[in-house]
Amino acid sequence: MSEKKQGLTYRDAGVDIDAGNALVEAIKPLVRATRRSGADAEIGGFGGVFDLKATGYKDPVLVAATDGVGTKLKIAIETGIHDSIGIDLVAMSVNDLVVQGAEPLFFLDYFATGKLAPQTGVDVVKGIAAGCVEAGCALIGGETAEMPGMYADGDYDLGGFAVGAAERGTLLPKGIAEGDVLLGLASSGVHSNGYSLVRRIKEKSGLSWDTPAPFAPAVSLGRALLAPTRIYVKSALAVLKASSGLKGLAHITGGGFPDNIPRVLPDGLGVRLDLGTIDTPGVFRWLAATGDVAESEMLRTFNCGIGMVAVAAPSDADKIAKLFSDAGESVIRLGEITSTPGVATSGALALDF
Repeated sequence: MSEKKQGLTYRDAGVDIDAGNALVEAIKPLVRATRRSGADAEIGGFGGVFDLKATGYKDPVLVAATDGVGTKLKIAIETGIHDSIGIDLVAMSVNDLVVQGAEPLFFLDYFATGKLAPQTGVDVVKGIAAGCVEAGCALIGGETAEMPGMYADGDYDLGGFAVGAAERGTLLPKGIAEGDVLLGLASSGVHSNGYSLVRRIKEKSGLSWDTPAPFAPAVSLGRALLAPTRIYVKSALAVLKASSGLKGLAHITGGGFPDNIPRVLPDGLGVRLDLGTIDTPGVFRWLAATGDVAESEMLRTFNCGIGMVAVAAPSDADKIAKLFSDAGESVIRLGEITSTPGVATSGALALDF
């Protein structure tokens, strides 16, 4: 009697369910480290659960944000450095929550790849969990999708989803008026925008990812350009708790200063920025010099050293600046609100290298 022929399996088609289950088990301790009021941070069910009542809000409104990390992922993939890209994923969403005055409560991630490499997955989630801890939100769930034929060998993509809350009537921006002061909070580097241009400049430079970074010789170029996005949540919430003088916040992401600052302004108002107040970090000087990038293009592509802009009345500006400084931020007086719509500038960015 002949043996029955074994038919095709899901594994034969390129999907390893066992590897996916092993990844879930491996990341459970990382996820548990993100526990907070309202969530036990246990995963494995069909959906994440969050108890809003346990947070103590009396009349909350929910605020949601979603984002990815763009082509910065290509650097992580090409260098094999995966342990910080998850911080970027969290940062891009939670910073968008806190600029509206909302406290991030929970986060979910989406990880898609052609063939699951469990250690890569663990490293990515390690960064996501670290970002959640830094932002004070719980990682309550996610999805790992193994999709052979959709991604090249070794490639993966990420998506992040965050939900926060604020008491009704407290959302930002509020009351922004002509003459208000703009305060700039320092970034930690390029953050997660403009990396298609960054990668093009790297190619033009002829440098490899493991070459010492020209602007930070103690680390490789790849590691330096993967410096994770700064998370401003705890400092911003501390300022909001300590003072009612914070009128608005703008997260400087894709589109730079010209596109992001106007998003928090009432109709009919604009800003004037004093570019000479910015101590441009070396990474931006190197990018501008190596790529021969004009100042205007730098301003609309990169954060140029300012990852968040705060708005305060002139009478509150020094107090707000000190509160941010006390919370660990490097703060400069960047400009002011004007009655002329748009973003005007004076001075110049220091872009020599």
